[in-house]
Amino acid sequence: MPPKTEDERRDGRLSKKKRTTTLVVAIIVCIVLIVGIILTSSGEPKSETIQEAMKDAVLHDENKVNFFGLAVNPSLLSGYVVTGIILFFALILRIFFIPKFKKIPGKFQMLIETWVGFFDNLAKSNSPHLNGFLGAYVFTAGTYIFIGTLFELFGIQAMTVGENPHSISLPAPHADINGAIQMGVLSYLIILSGGIIANKLKGVGLTLKEFSLPISMSFRLFGALLSGMLVTELVYYYITLSFVLPVVVGVLFTLLHALIQTYVLTMLTSVYYGEVSEVHEKKPKKIKGKNPDAAAV
Repeated sequence: MPPKTEDERRDGRLSKKKRTTTLVVAIIVCIVLIVGIILTSSGEPKSETIQEAMKDAVLHDENKVNFFGLAVNPSLLSGYVVTGIILFFALILRIFFIPKFKKIPGKFQMLIETWVGFFDNLAKSNSPHLNGFLGAYVFTAGTYIFIGTLFELFGIQAMTVGENPHSISLPAPHADINGAIQMGVLSYLIILSGGIIANKLKGVGLTLKEFSLPISMSFRLFGALLSGMLVTELVYYYITLSFVLPVVVGVLFTLLHALIQTYVLTMLTSVYYGEVSEVHEKKPKKIKGKNPDAAAV
């Protein structure tokens, strides 16, 4: 084996020094986290048990917020905020960016076109015969679900109403069962409209056969988002878990649910819309006692 050159020995020393530095930094971070846990753990009982905290995350019986004098679930306020954000961004995009789009797109234009093209292709591939309005709806619904799910990551605070007001973070709009049902029922009505446009009363019958569809879509969306919120709530509740871990759990769960639920609901809507809006031609009636070919002549 040939002896190492001076450059190889220098690289080896630098690599060893780098590993030592990384180890020292990791030990310091661990020590700081442990000290933080000890100092912030006061030992005082919490205002509510973990069971009460998770129950209220589902039912919203206690932690309500003020909305123009009305005590409402925080998810309702989240829904209005998310809607306002989307409309404001769409207005800015339409006024300042879309007029400057070019044939050779830049990075931002490529991002917008990819996002819009995904839902447009989803509508066209699942409903090739009738997809104009479908593409616009799945784009709108998918954008709302995606941004609404990511909304809880920002931790926007609101004050509760009642005897003991305190600050809470606004959840995702569809973490409330009412918001999830609204999205499921609206998607079902869009599917019904496609059946009526293409097949008139027969389309109504085709759509009503899937009577369990709005229920399954609503509870699938609600259950997925609620599970992520409950896991995050559980992690934040215990002080020994509330360092570093919530960042990983919260971000990963939220991103995963945002992508999956956006795709699932828009895909189901596109598939069922394509099925009920497919034009079913009437079969020619057979004349009894005669040759069909002769009757046609």
